[in-house]
Amino acid sequence: MAVPKVKIVVATRMAKEAFLANSALGRSLAPLRSLLPFELCLFAENTQGLPLIYNSVISATKDDPAILIFLHDDVYICDFLWLRSVAQGLRQFDCLGLAGNKRRLPRQPSWAFTDENLTWDEGQNLSGIVGHGSGIPDYTISAFGEPGQTVKLLDGVLLACSSHTLHSHDIRFDELFDFHFYDLDICRQFESKQLKMGTWPISVIHESGGAFGTPAWQDSYKKYLEKWGS
Repeated sequence: MAVPKVKIVVATRMAKEAFLANSALGRSLAPLRSLLPFELCLFAENTQGLPLIYNSVISATKDDPAILIFLHDDVYICDFLWLRSVAQGLRQFDCLGLAGNKRRLPRQPSWAFTDENLTWDEGQNLSGIVGHGSGIPDYTISAFGEPGQTVKLLDGVLLACSSHTLHSHDIRFDELFDFHFYDLDICRQFESKQLKMGTWPISVIHESGGAFGTPAWQDSYKKYLEKWGS
């Protein structure tokens, strides 16, 4: 299957050279370039919110369509043919992620949690598989549920969609947010446009478990509830 043009969008606090040499994503992408071509849209030494960065790339694709993969810098890609897999998944879904929830509840603060106490949702509502740890061989596998299922909320560690979908439905990341809740917000936008979201089996190891409950997270949660009402 031919793979369309792919742009991988990454913001990092690291300098470019340090990202390429030391970050999980930079190290894992280097050998994959020989398998499938992609353009790395790297925003090094970044201090701006992710939606601002992501939207700048979306704007640049208006007359240059591509698959856009928004990805955190602390993700190690273990799947040699992951770009083929993403392209295949986007034939089934309008937006892909690694993990998500098949339902959405009022005041839900994350794809995985049901309430402000960060109570994990029941397994039958979750979907996706993600490795967590410092890399091979020091990682564990979080099997939330069978991937390839339709969901209403996705984790923002990896989000993939066609630029054509974003432009044709007037969807953008909301710059009201910075590093938290931008993922839930854009999922709400996809849902409001009756577009289909799903998890997809891509082997990765994520070095971070998130920053739930921090003051910055709480502030974004308040903005999210003010915007959507629940």
